[in-house]
Amino acid sequence: MPIAWDDIGGLADAHERFLTGALVESDVRGLVLDSWKRCWFAGFEPHRPGFPRAIELDPDDRLLRAAEPVLKDLSASLTDMNVTVVLCDGRGRMVQRHGGGRQLLQRLDKVQFAPGCDASESAAGTNGVGTALAGRLPFYVVGREHFADCLQPFACAGAPVRNPLSGRTEAVVDLSCLRERSDPVMLRLAGEAAHDIEAELLEQATARERALLAAYRRAHHGTAGWSWSACAPPGQDDDHEGSGLGRIDLALLREKAEALIASPQHTFDEVTLTGGRVAMLRRRPVTGPTGEAGVVVEARVFGGPSLRVTGPGASAESSRASSAAPVAIPPAPPLVAPKPDRTPPVAPHKPATAPPATPATEGPHTPARAGTDDHGDEGGSWPLLVGEPGVGRLAVQARRRLELLHDAGLRIGSTLDVTRTAEELAEVTVPRFADFTAVDLPDAVLRGEEPEPFRAGTALRRVALGAVEEESPLYGLGDEVRFAPFTPQAHSLDSRQSVLEPVLSEAAGWFAQDPERGQRILAAGIHSLITVPLRARGATLGVASFYRCGKPAPFEDDDLSLAQELAARAAICIDNARRYTREHHTALALQRSLLPRGRPEQNAVEVACRYLPAQAGVGGDWFDVIPLSGARVALVVGDVVGHGLHAAATMGRLRTAVQNFCSLDLPADELLTHLDDLVGQLDRGEGRAADTPEPDSGIIGATCLFAVYDPVSRRCTLTRAGHPQPAVVAPDGTVEFVDLPPGPPLGLGGVPFETVELELAEGSQLVLYTNGLIEDRLRDVDTGLDTLRTVLARADRGPEDTCEAILDALLPARPADDVALLVARTRAMGPEHVAEWDLPSDPAVVSRSRAAVIGQLTAWGLDDLAFTTELAASELVTNAVRYATGPIRLRLLRDRALICEVCDGSSTSPRLRRATSEDEGGRGLFLVAQLTERWGTRYTTDGKVIWTEQPLP
Repeated sequence: MPIAWDDIGGLADAHERFLTGALVESDVRGLVLDSWKRCWFAGFEPHRPGFPRAIELDPDDRLLRAAEPVLKDLSASLTDMNVTVVLCDGRGRMVQRHGGGRQLLQRLDKVQFAPGCDASESAAGTNGVGTALAGRLPFYVVGREHFADCLQPFACAGAPVRNPLSGRTEAVVDLSCLRERSDPVMLRLAGEAAHDIEAELLEQATARERALLAAYRRAHHGTAGWSWSACAPPGQDDDHEGSGLGRIDLALLREKAEALIASPQHTFDEVTLTGGRVAMLRRRPVTGPTGEAGVVVEARVFGGPSLRVTGPGASAESSRASSAAPVAIPPAPPLVAPKPDRTPPVAPHKPATAPPATPATEGPHTPARAGTDDHGDEGGSWPLLVGEPGVGRLAVQARRRLELLHDAGLRIGSTLDVTRTAEELAEVTVPRFADFTAVDLPDAVLRGEEPEPFRAGTALRRVALGAVEEESPLYGLGDEVRFAPFTPQAHSLDSRQSVLEPVLSEAAGWFAQDPERGQRILAAGIHSLITVPLRARGATLGVASFYRCGKPAPFEDDDLSLAQELAARAAICIDNARRYTREHHTALALQRSLLPRGRPEQNAVEVACRYLPAQAGVGGDWFDVIPLSGARVALVVGDVVGHGLHAAATMGRLRTAVQNFCSLDLPADELLTHLDDLVGQLDRGEGRAADTPEPDSGIIGATCLFAVYDPVSRRCTLTRAGHPQPAVVAPDGTVEFVDLPPGPPLGLGGVPFETVELELAEGSQLVLYTNGLIEDRLRDVDTGLDTLRTVLARADRGPEDTCEAILDALLPARPADDVALLVARTRAMGPEHVAEWDLPSDPAVVSRSRAAVIGQLTAWGLDDLAFTTELAASELVTNAVRYATGPIRLRLLRDRALICEVCDGSSTSPRLRRATSEDEGGRGLFLVAQLTERWGTRYTTDGKVIWTEQPLP
């Protein structure tokens, strides 16, 4: 935990360990440690003697007038506390020093902490003045928390003073004392003093605006056909019913007036209002009695209802001829509250607003409110806004910044993609805020992993680069960047704070990153830089760098605040995308681990398959190719409803169940029936809460298409449960969608599944897919099927090429659903690989079957398998003769393995048992199982088949 502020020994030890490069995060306060790092990066040496003298010192009179009464009052209130009150300018140079006891002042003079000294952090290390400026935050430092050894006896608290109109840091108020008299309340007092000085600066601006307005009124008082009071709107209610202008019109006029004040090269502006009216704005310069230079914008509205004449002597004709509707806009609330006994200030971010006029006293010389005559008389004009051009510029900038923040909120984070979110930050900020924007992230963030703490030299990846020009001197998109320790980016990543370099050519550190590239950057006109760490939920995700070049003014403090806000919004969106990427990769890894790895060895079909996850997340689509007995193969495609881990896990369970059912050699329709029962059980089991006896329904839904192809007979049996129909492509390119009864989706239960049996020519392609391939938000199923038919109508493509052609034609750029695709081109097993014999149910046929097997194996050159195959065939035929009924058929298949099959008309399956030493029989099937690699039983419509497999030599 952080040590106490008076723990000199502990801090001294931490300071020494910091200088040796040790980690001291647990021993030093965060703001102090950040300052130490900045001092270390800048090459500051702790043993420097004291504060150096400033070269130039030209204090601002406005600042001194605003600060002097505040600092004197504060100093007087601290007389008994032996605390000195210091005012420094925006560069850290001391302007004034008030109060303090003799002993304190002597100690301060010894380290040259006196008017004219340079207290910036780069010149004096960690201290109340320089660190408050560097961090742009109030700062309190005691004893050894100072980086310089000579400042150890002191404690100080500094608070920056910001100009309420420009937003710039104009000064720092600092309270300093000896360490033994330190008190954290000094920070609060310094902050209150800074706030009071800001209010004084705002009052000065308000006084200038009032003087300008008074000068304008005196200059136009008594002009023929016009007076201030006569041009006041009829009624000062908020809705301006007398003027006929609504709130939208008033807001538009105010915005255009502010832009006109901020544009010295423009004098007139025309504004189209509602109701067919047009407002003409004119910019008039005005000078106050003490030389204040300002601008007044006058407004005149044409069209709409005529004004009612209120002055004496006005005729009805003149009233009907009037076409102007004067408007007075209520002043905006101030940002900095004034003192109770002072005049309320105007809004700091907008030009001053003309206050409501007071009606003139009626008399014989009071002019009537008149419209504009044909000679251009300006009786219908009224002052809309008064202000200084600089303040008008600030008002326009403030509005643009708000618009930029609004657009950033709408455009940044539109997707859950890390790279795209970084690109959106660059797109929003270029060119409206910066001329170049670069976003650098570690590869771990791009993979969705937790970022590691930044260290100097950590590799980052440039994932986004926005530029006003095609040729950029910065690192390119996709480049690996390793920032040197002294660069602003390294400062931001290490200290977790933003860095502003208003004059890049004078900044130290960044040039050492790449001197040659630095020269090109300066040559390209890039003059200022802001770097902001992208932080979200306590983690630093990367850094954003904003550059300006050419004519735009250098970055200011307000720009730094805006950059921080933009980066903060982008960081949250990037972190959301990163977390989604992590979850997406986890689900995708689970999904892919549950899908087939590689292709099983079989000769029945040539297979190509694809799985593509959805953009929004993985789903429950799957495919499988399962070798069956008798050289057959099962082709499966399924789809579990939903997305995410639950769908992927359910898919894995269903795929395992299908494989297990296939090992039992169940018929296709019976297999789907068992799978339907399983889905219903999962639905009921997973829908029931731990304390709820009644189950929910509809949690799991799935579809499935199951096909079995036999290369000997070239027959294919298909059945489906709510799945899209498969397509068959004949060798000549003819495409047909199999008219297969759809069947209900899995889990409904109670409805039998129907099968269709086809005979496929050798070289036919069977195409199985999920609905994500043919259906999306912009395309219905029929359109997808037509497109699929067109793509498949080619006879010269293999399965791999067919898969690629299908995906290119049908898969959208950002699929909303995952897709599973399986293309199988059929093969046929010729008669040279098949031998079969029909045998009567007679014990004498056993010897004949043995001789036939040996002869066939000799013809195939498989004499090494003759003994085991003869034994297996003899045993299986003997069992069929003894225990079965009907005709017996013996068949040998030479495929990847030697297959021996015995078919009979009985549905009773033999069972493997272990005979005891005294049993006379029961060992035949045991020997068959020991001598062959696999054996099993499959049932047919008219009996069963017992089969064995042996690997070929």
